[in-house]
Amino acid sequence: MGNNKLAMFDSKPYDMESFNRVNENSRYGFDIHYYPSRLTKDTALLTKGFEAVCVFVNDTIDKAIVDMLHENGVRLLALRSAGYNNVDLQAIYKKIHVVRVPAYSPHAVAEHAIALMMALNRKTHKAYFRTRDNNFTLNNLLGFDMFGKTAGVIGTGKIGKIVAQILRGFKMKVLAFDIYPDNDFAEKNGIRYTDLDTLYSQSDIITLHSPLTPENVHMINCDTIEKMKNGVMIINTGRGKLINTKDLIEGLKCRKIGYAGLDVYEEEGDYFFEDFSAEAISDDVLARLMTFPNVLVTSHQAFFTKEALENIAETTLENVRLFLEENKLQNEICYRCSDGRCLKEKEGKCF
Repeated sequence: MGNNKLAMFDSKPYDMESFNRVNENSRYGFDIHYYPSRLTKDTALLTKGFEAVCVFVNDTIDKAIVDMLHENGVRLLALRSAGYNNVDLQAIYKKIHVVRVPAYSPHAVAEHAIALMMALNRKTHKAYFRTRDNNFTLNNLLGFDMFGKTAGVIGTGKIGKIVAQILRGFKMKVLAFDIYPDNDFAEKNGIRYTDLDTLYSQSDIITLHSPLTPENVHMINCDTIEKMKNGVMIINTGRGKLINTKDLIEGLKCRKIGYAGLDVYEEEGDYFFEDFSAEAISDDVLARLMTFPNVLVTSHQAFFTKEALENIAETTLENVRLFLEENKLQNEICYRCSDGRCLKEKEGKCF
């Protein structure tokens, strides 16, 4: 291997542990430089001498960062995530290749979405604190049977399909929406594809599993909320900007929305993955959201399992190895093709 150095930004202790374990056990032999700070205009100076740089979801790779990386000789940007809406793909095109981890553990995210549903419904998070204070009353802990209710699954990729299958295990009716419906999957699992208006109006629980695109930004807004059942539960483990948070708050205030379980937030970059327990939250929208007793927020935790971290490290390092050693681009993305494959180049490279 020539240049076997890899610069990893926004590194947390669990990232270092999983990447070191895979790097050593699989004999990749990368010289990994971990930087706890995010990749910014200031920290981009640290990439000089690296051909490969690894980033996470809250590293914003805009045109200014792209130009600095390119000037420093960076040839590969390795995302240790499936999503890539934090990268300006048009700005980076023909300068730096971009690879990602398309599927690290769809079960992890799907199971967390179900956990949010169950916790909100049966109020286990509240019961935990109540019994710790020796309060064993059942007042205000009333839930409902999932059995027989209707769930709407928006986005039926790998995660959405697993969620749908779990919900069918509860004997729920499952409606689904996807711009590319998998009718064979639906038929085998007793799921019905429908339009969004029907899904909104008939679902007791709506769970979001779509990638973020220009077309679906704020797809949950005051207009779509108005179409929903009174007391609907909304779950989002997809992307924060699928929901207009201010409209969500209005829906909660007027009790149109009965529950909200959020693992993502549209302005999460300033808070998620960091400790602000000794400080006040300056984001008024997030602070207001956190005051509702029927809202449960987790900080982009859905992916966070041992299996997922192992798969992320393995796929990321293999993506880098293939590029540096064999000039191959596995799991590449570019602004012309958003599904991880370059459809126009025979060798599978975008340029």
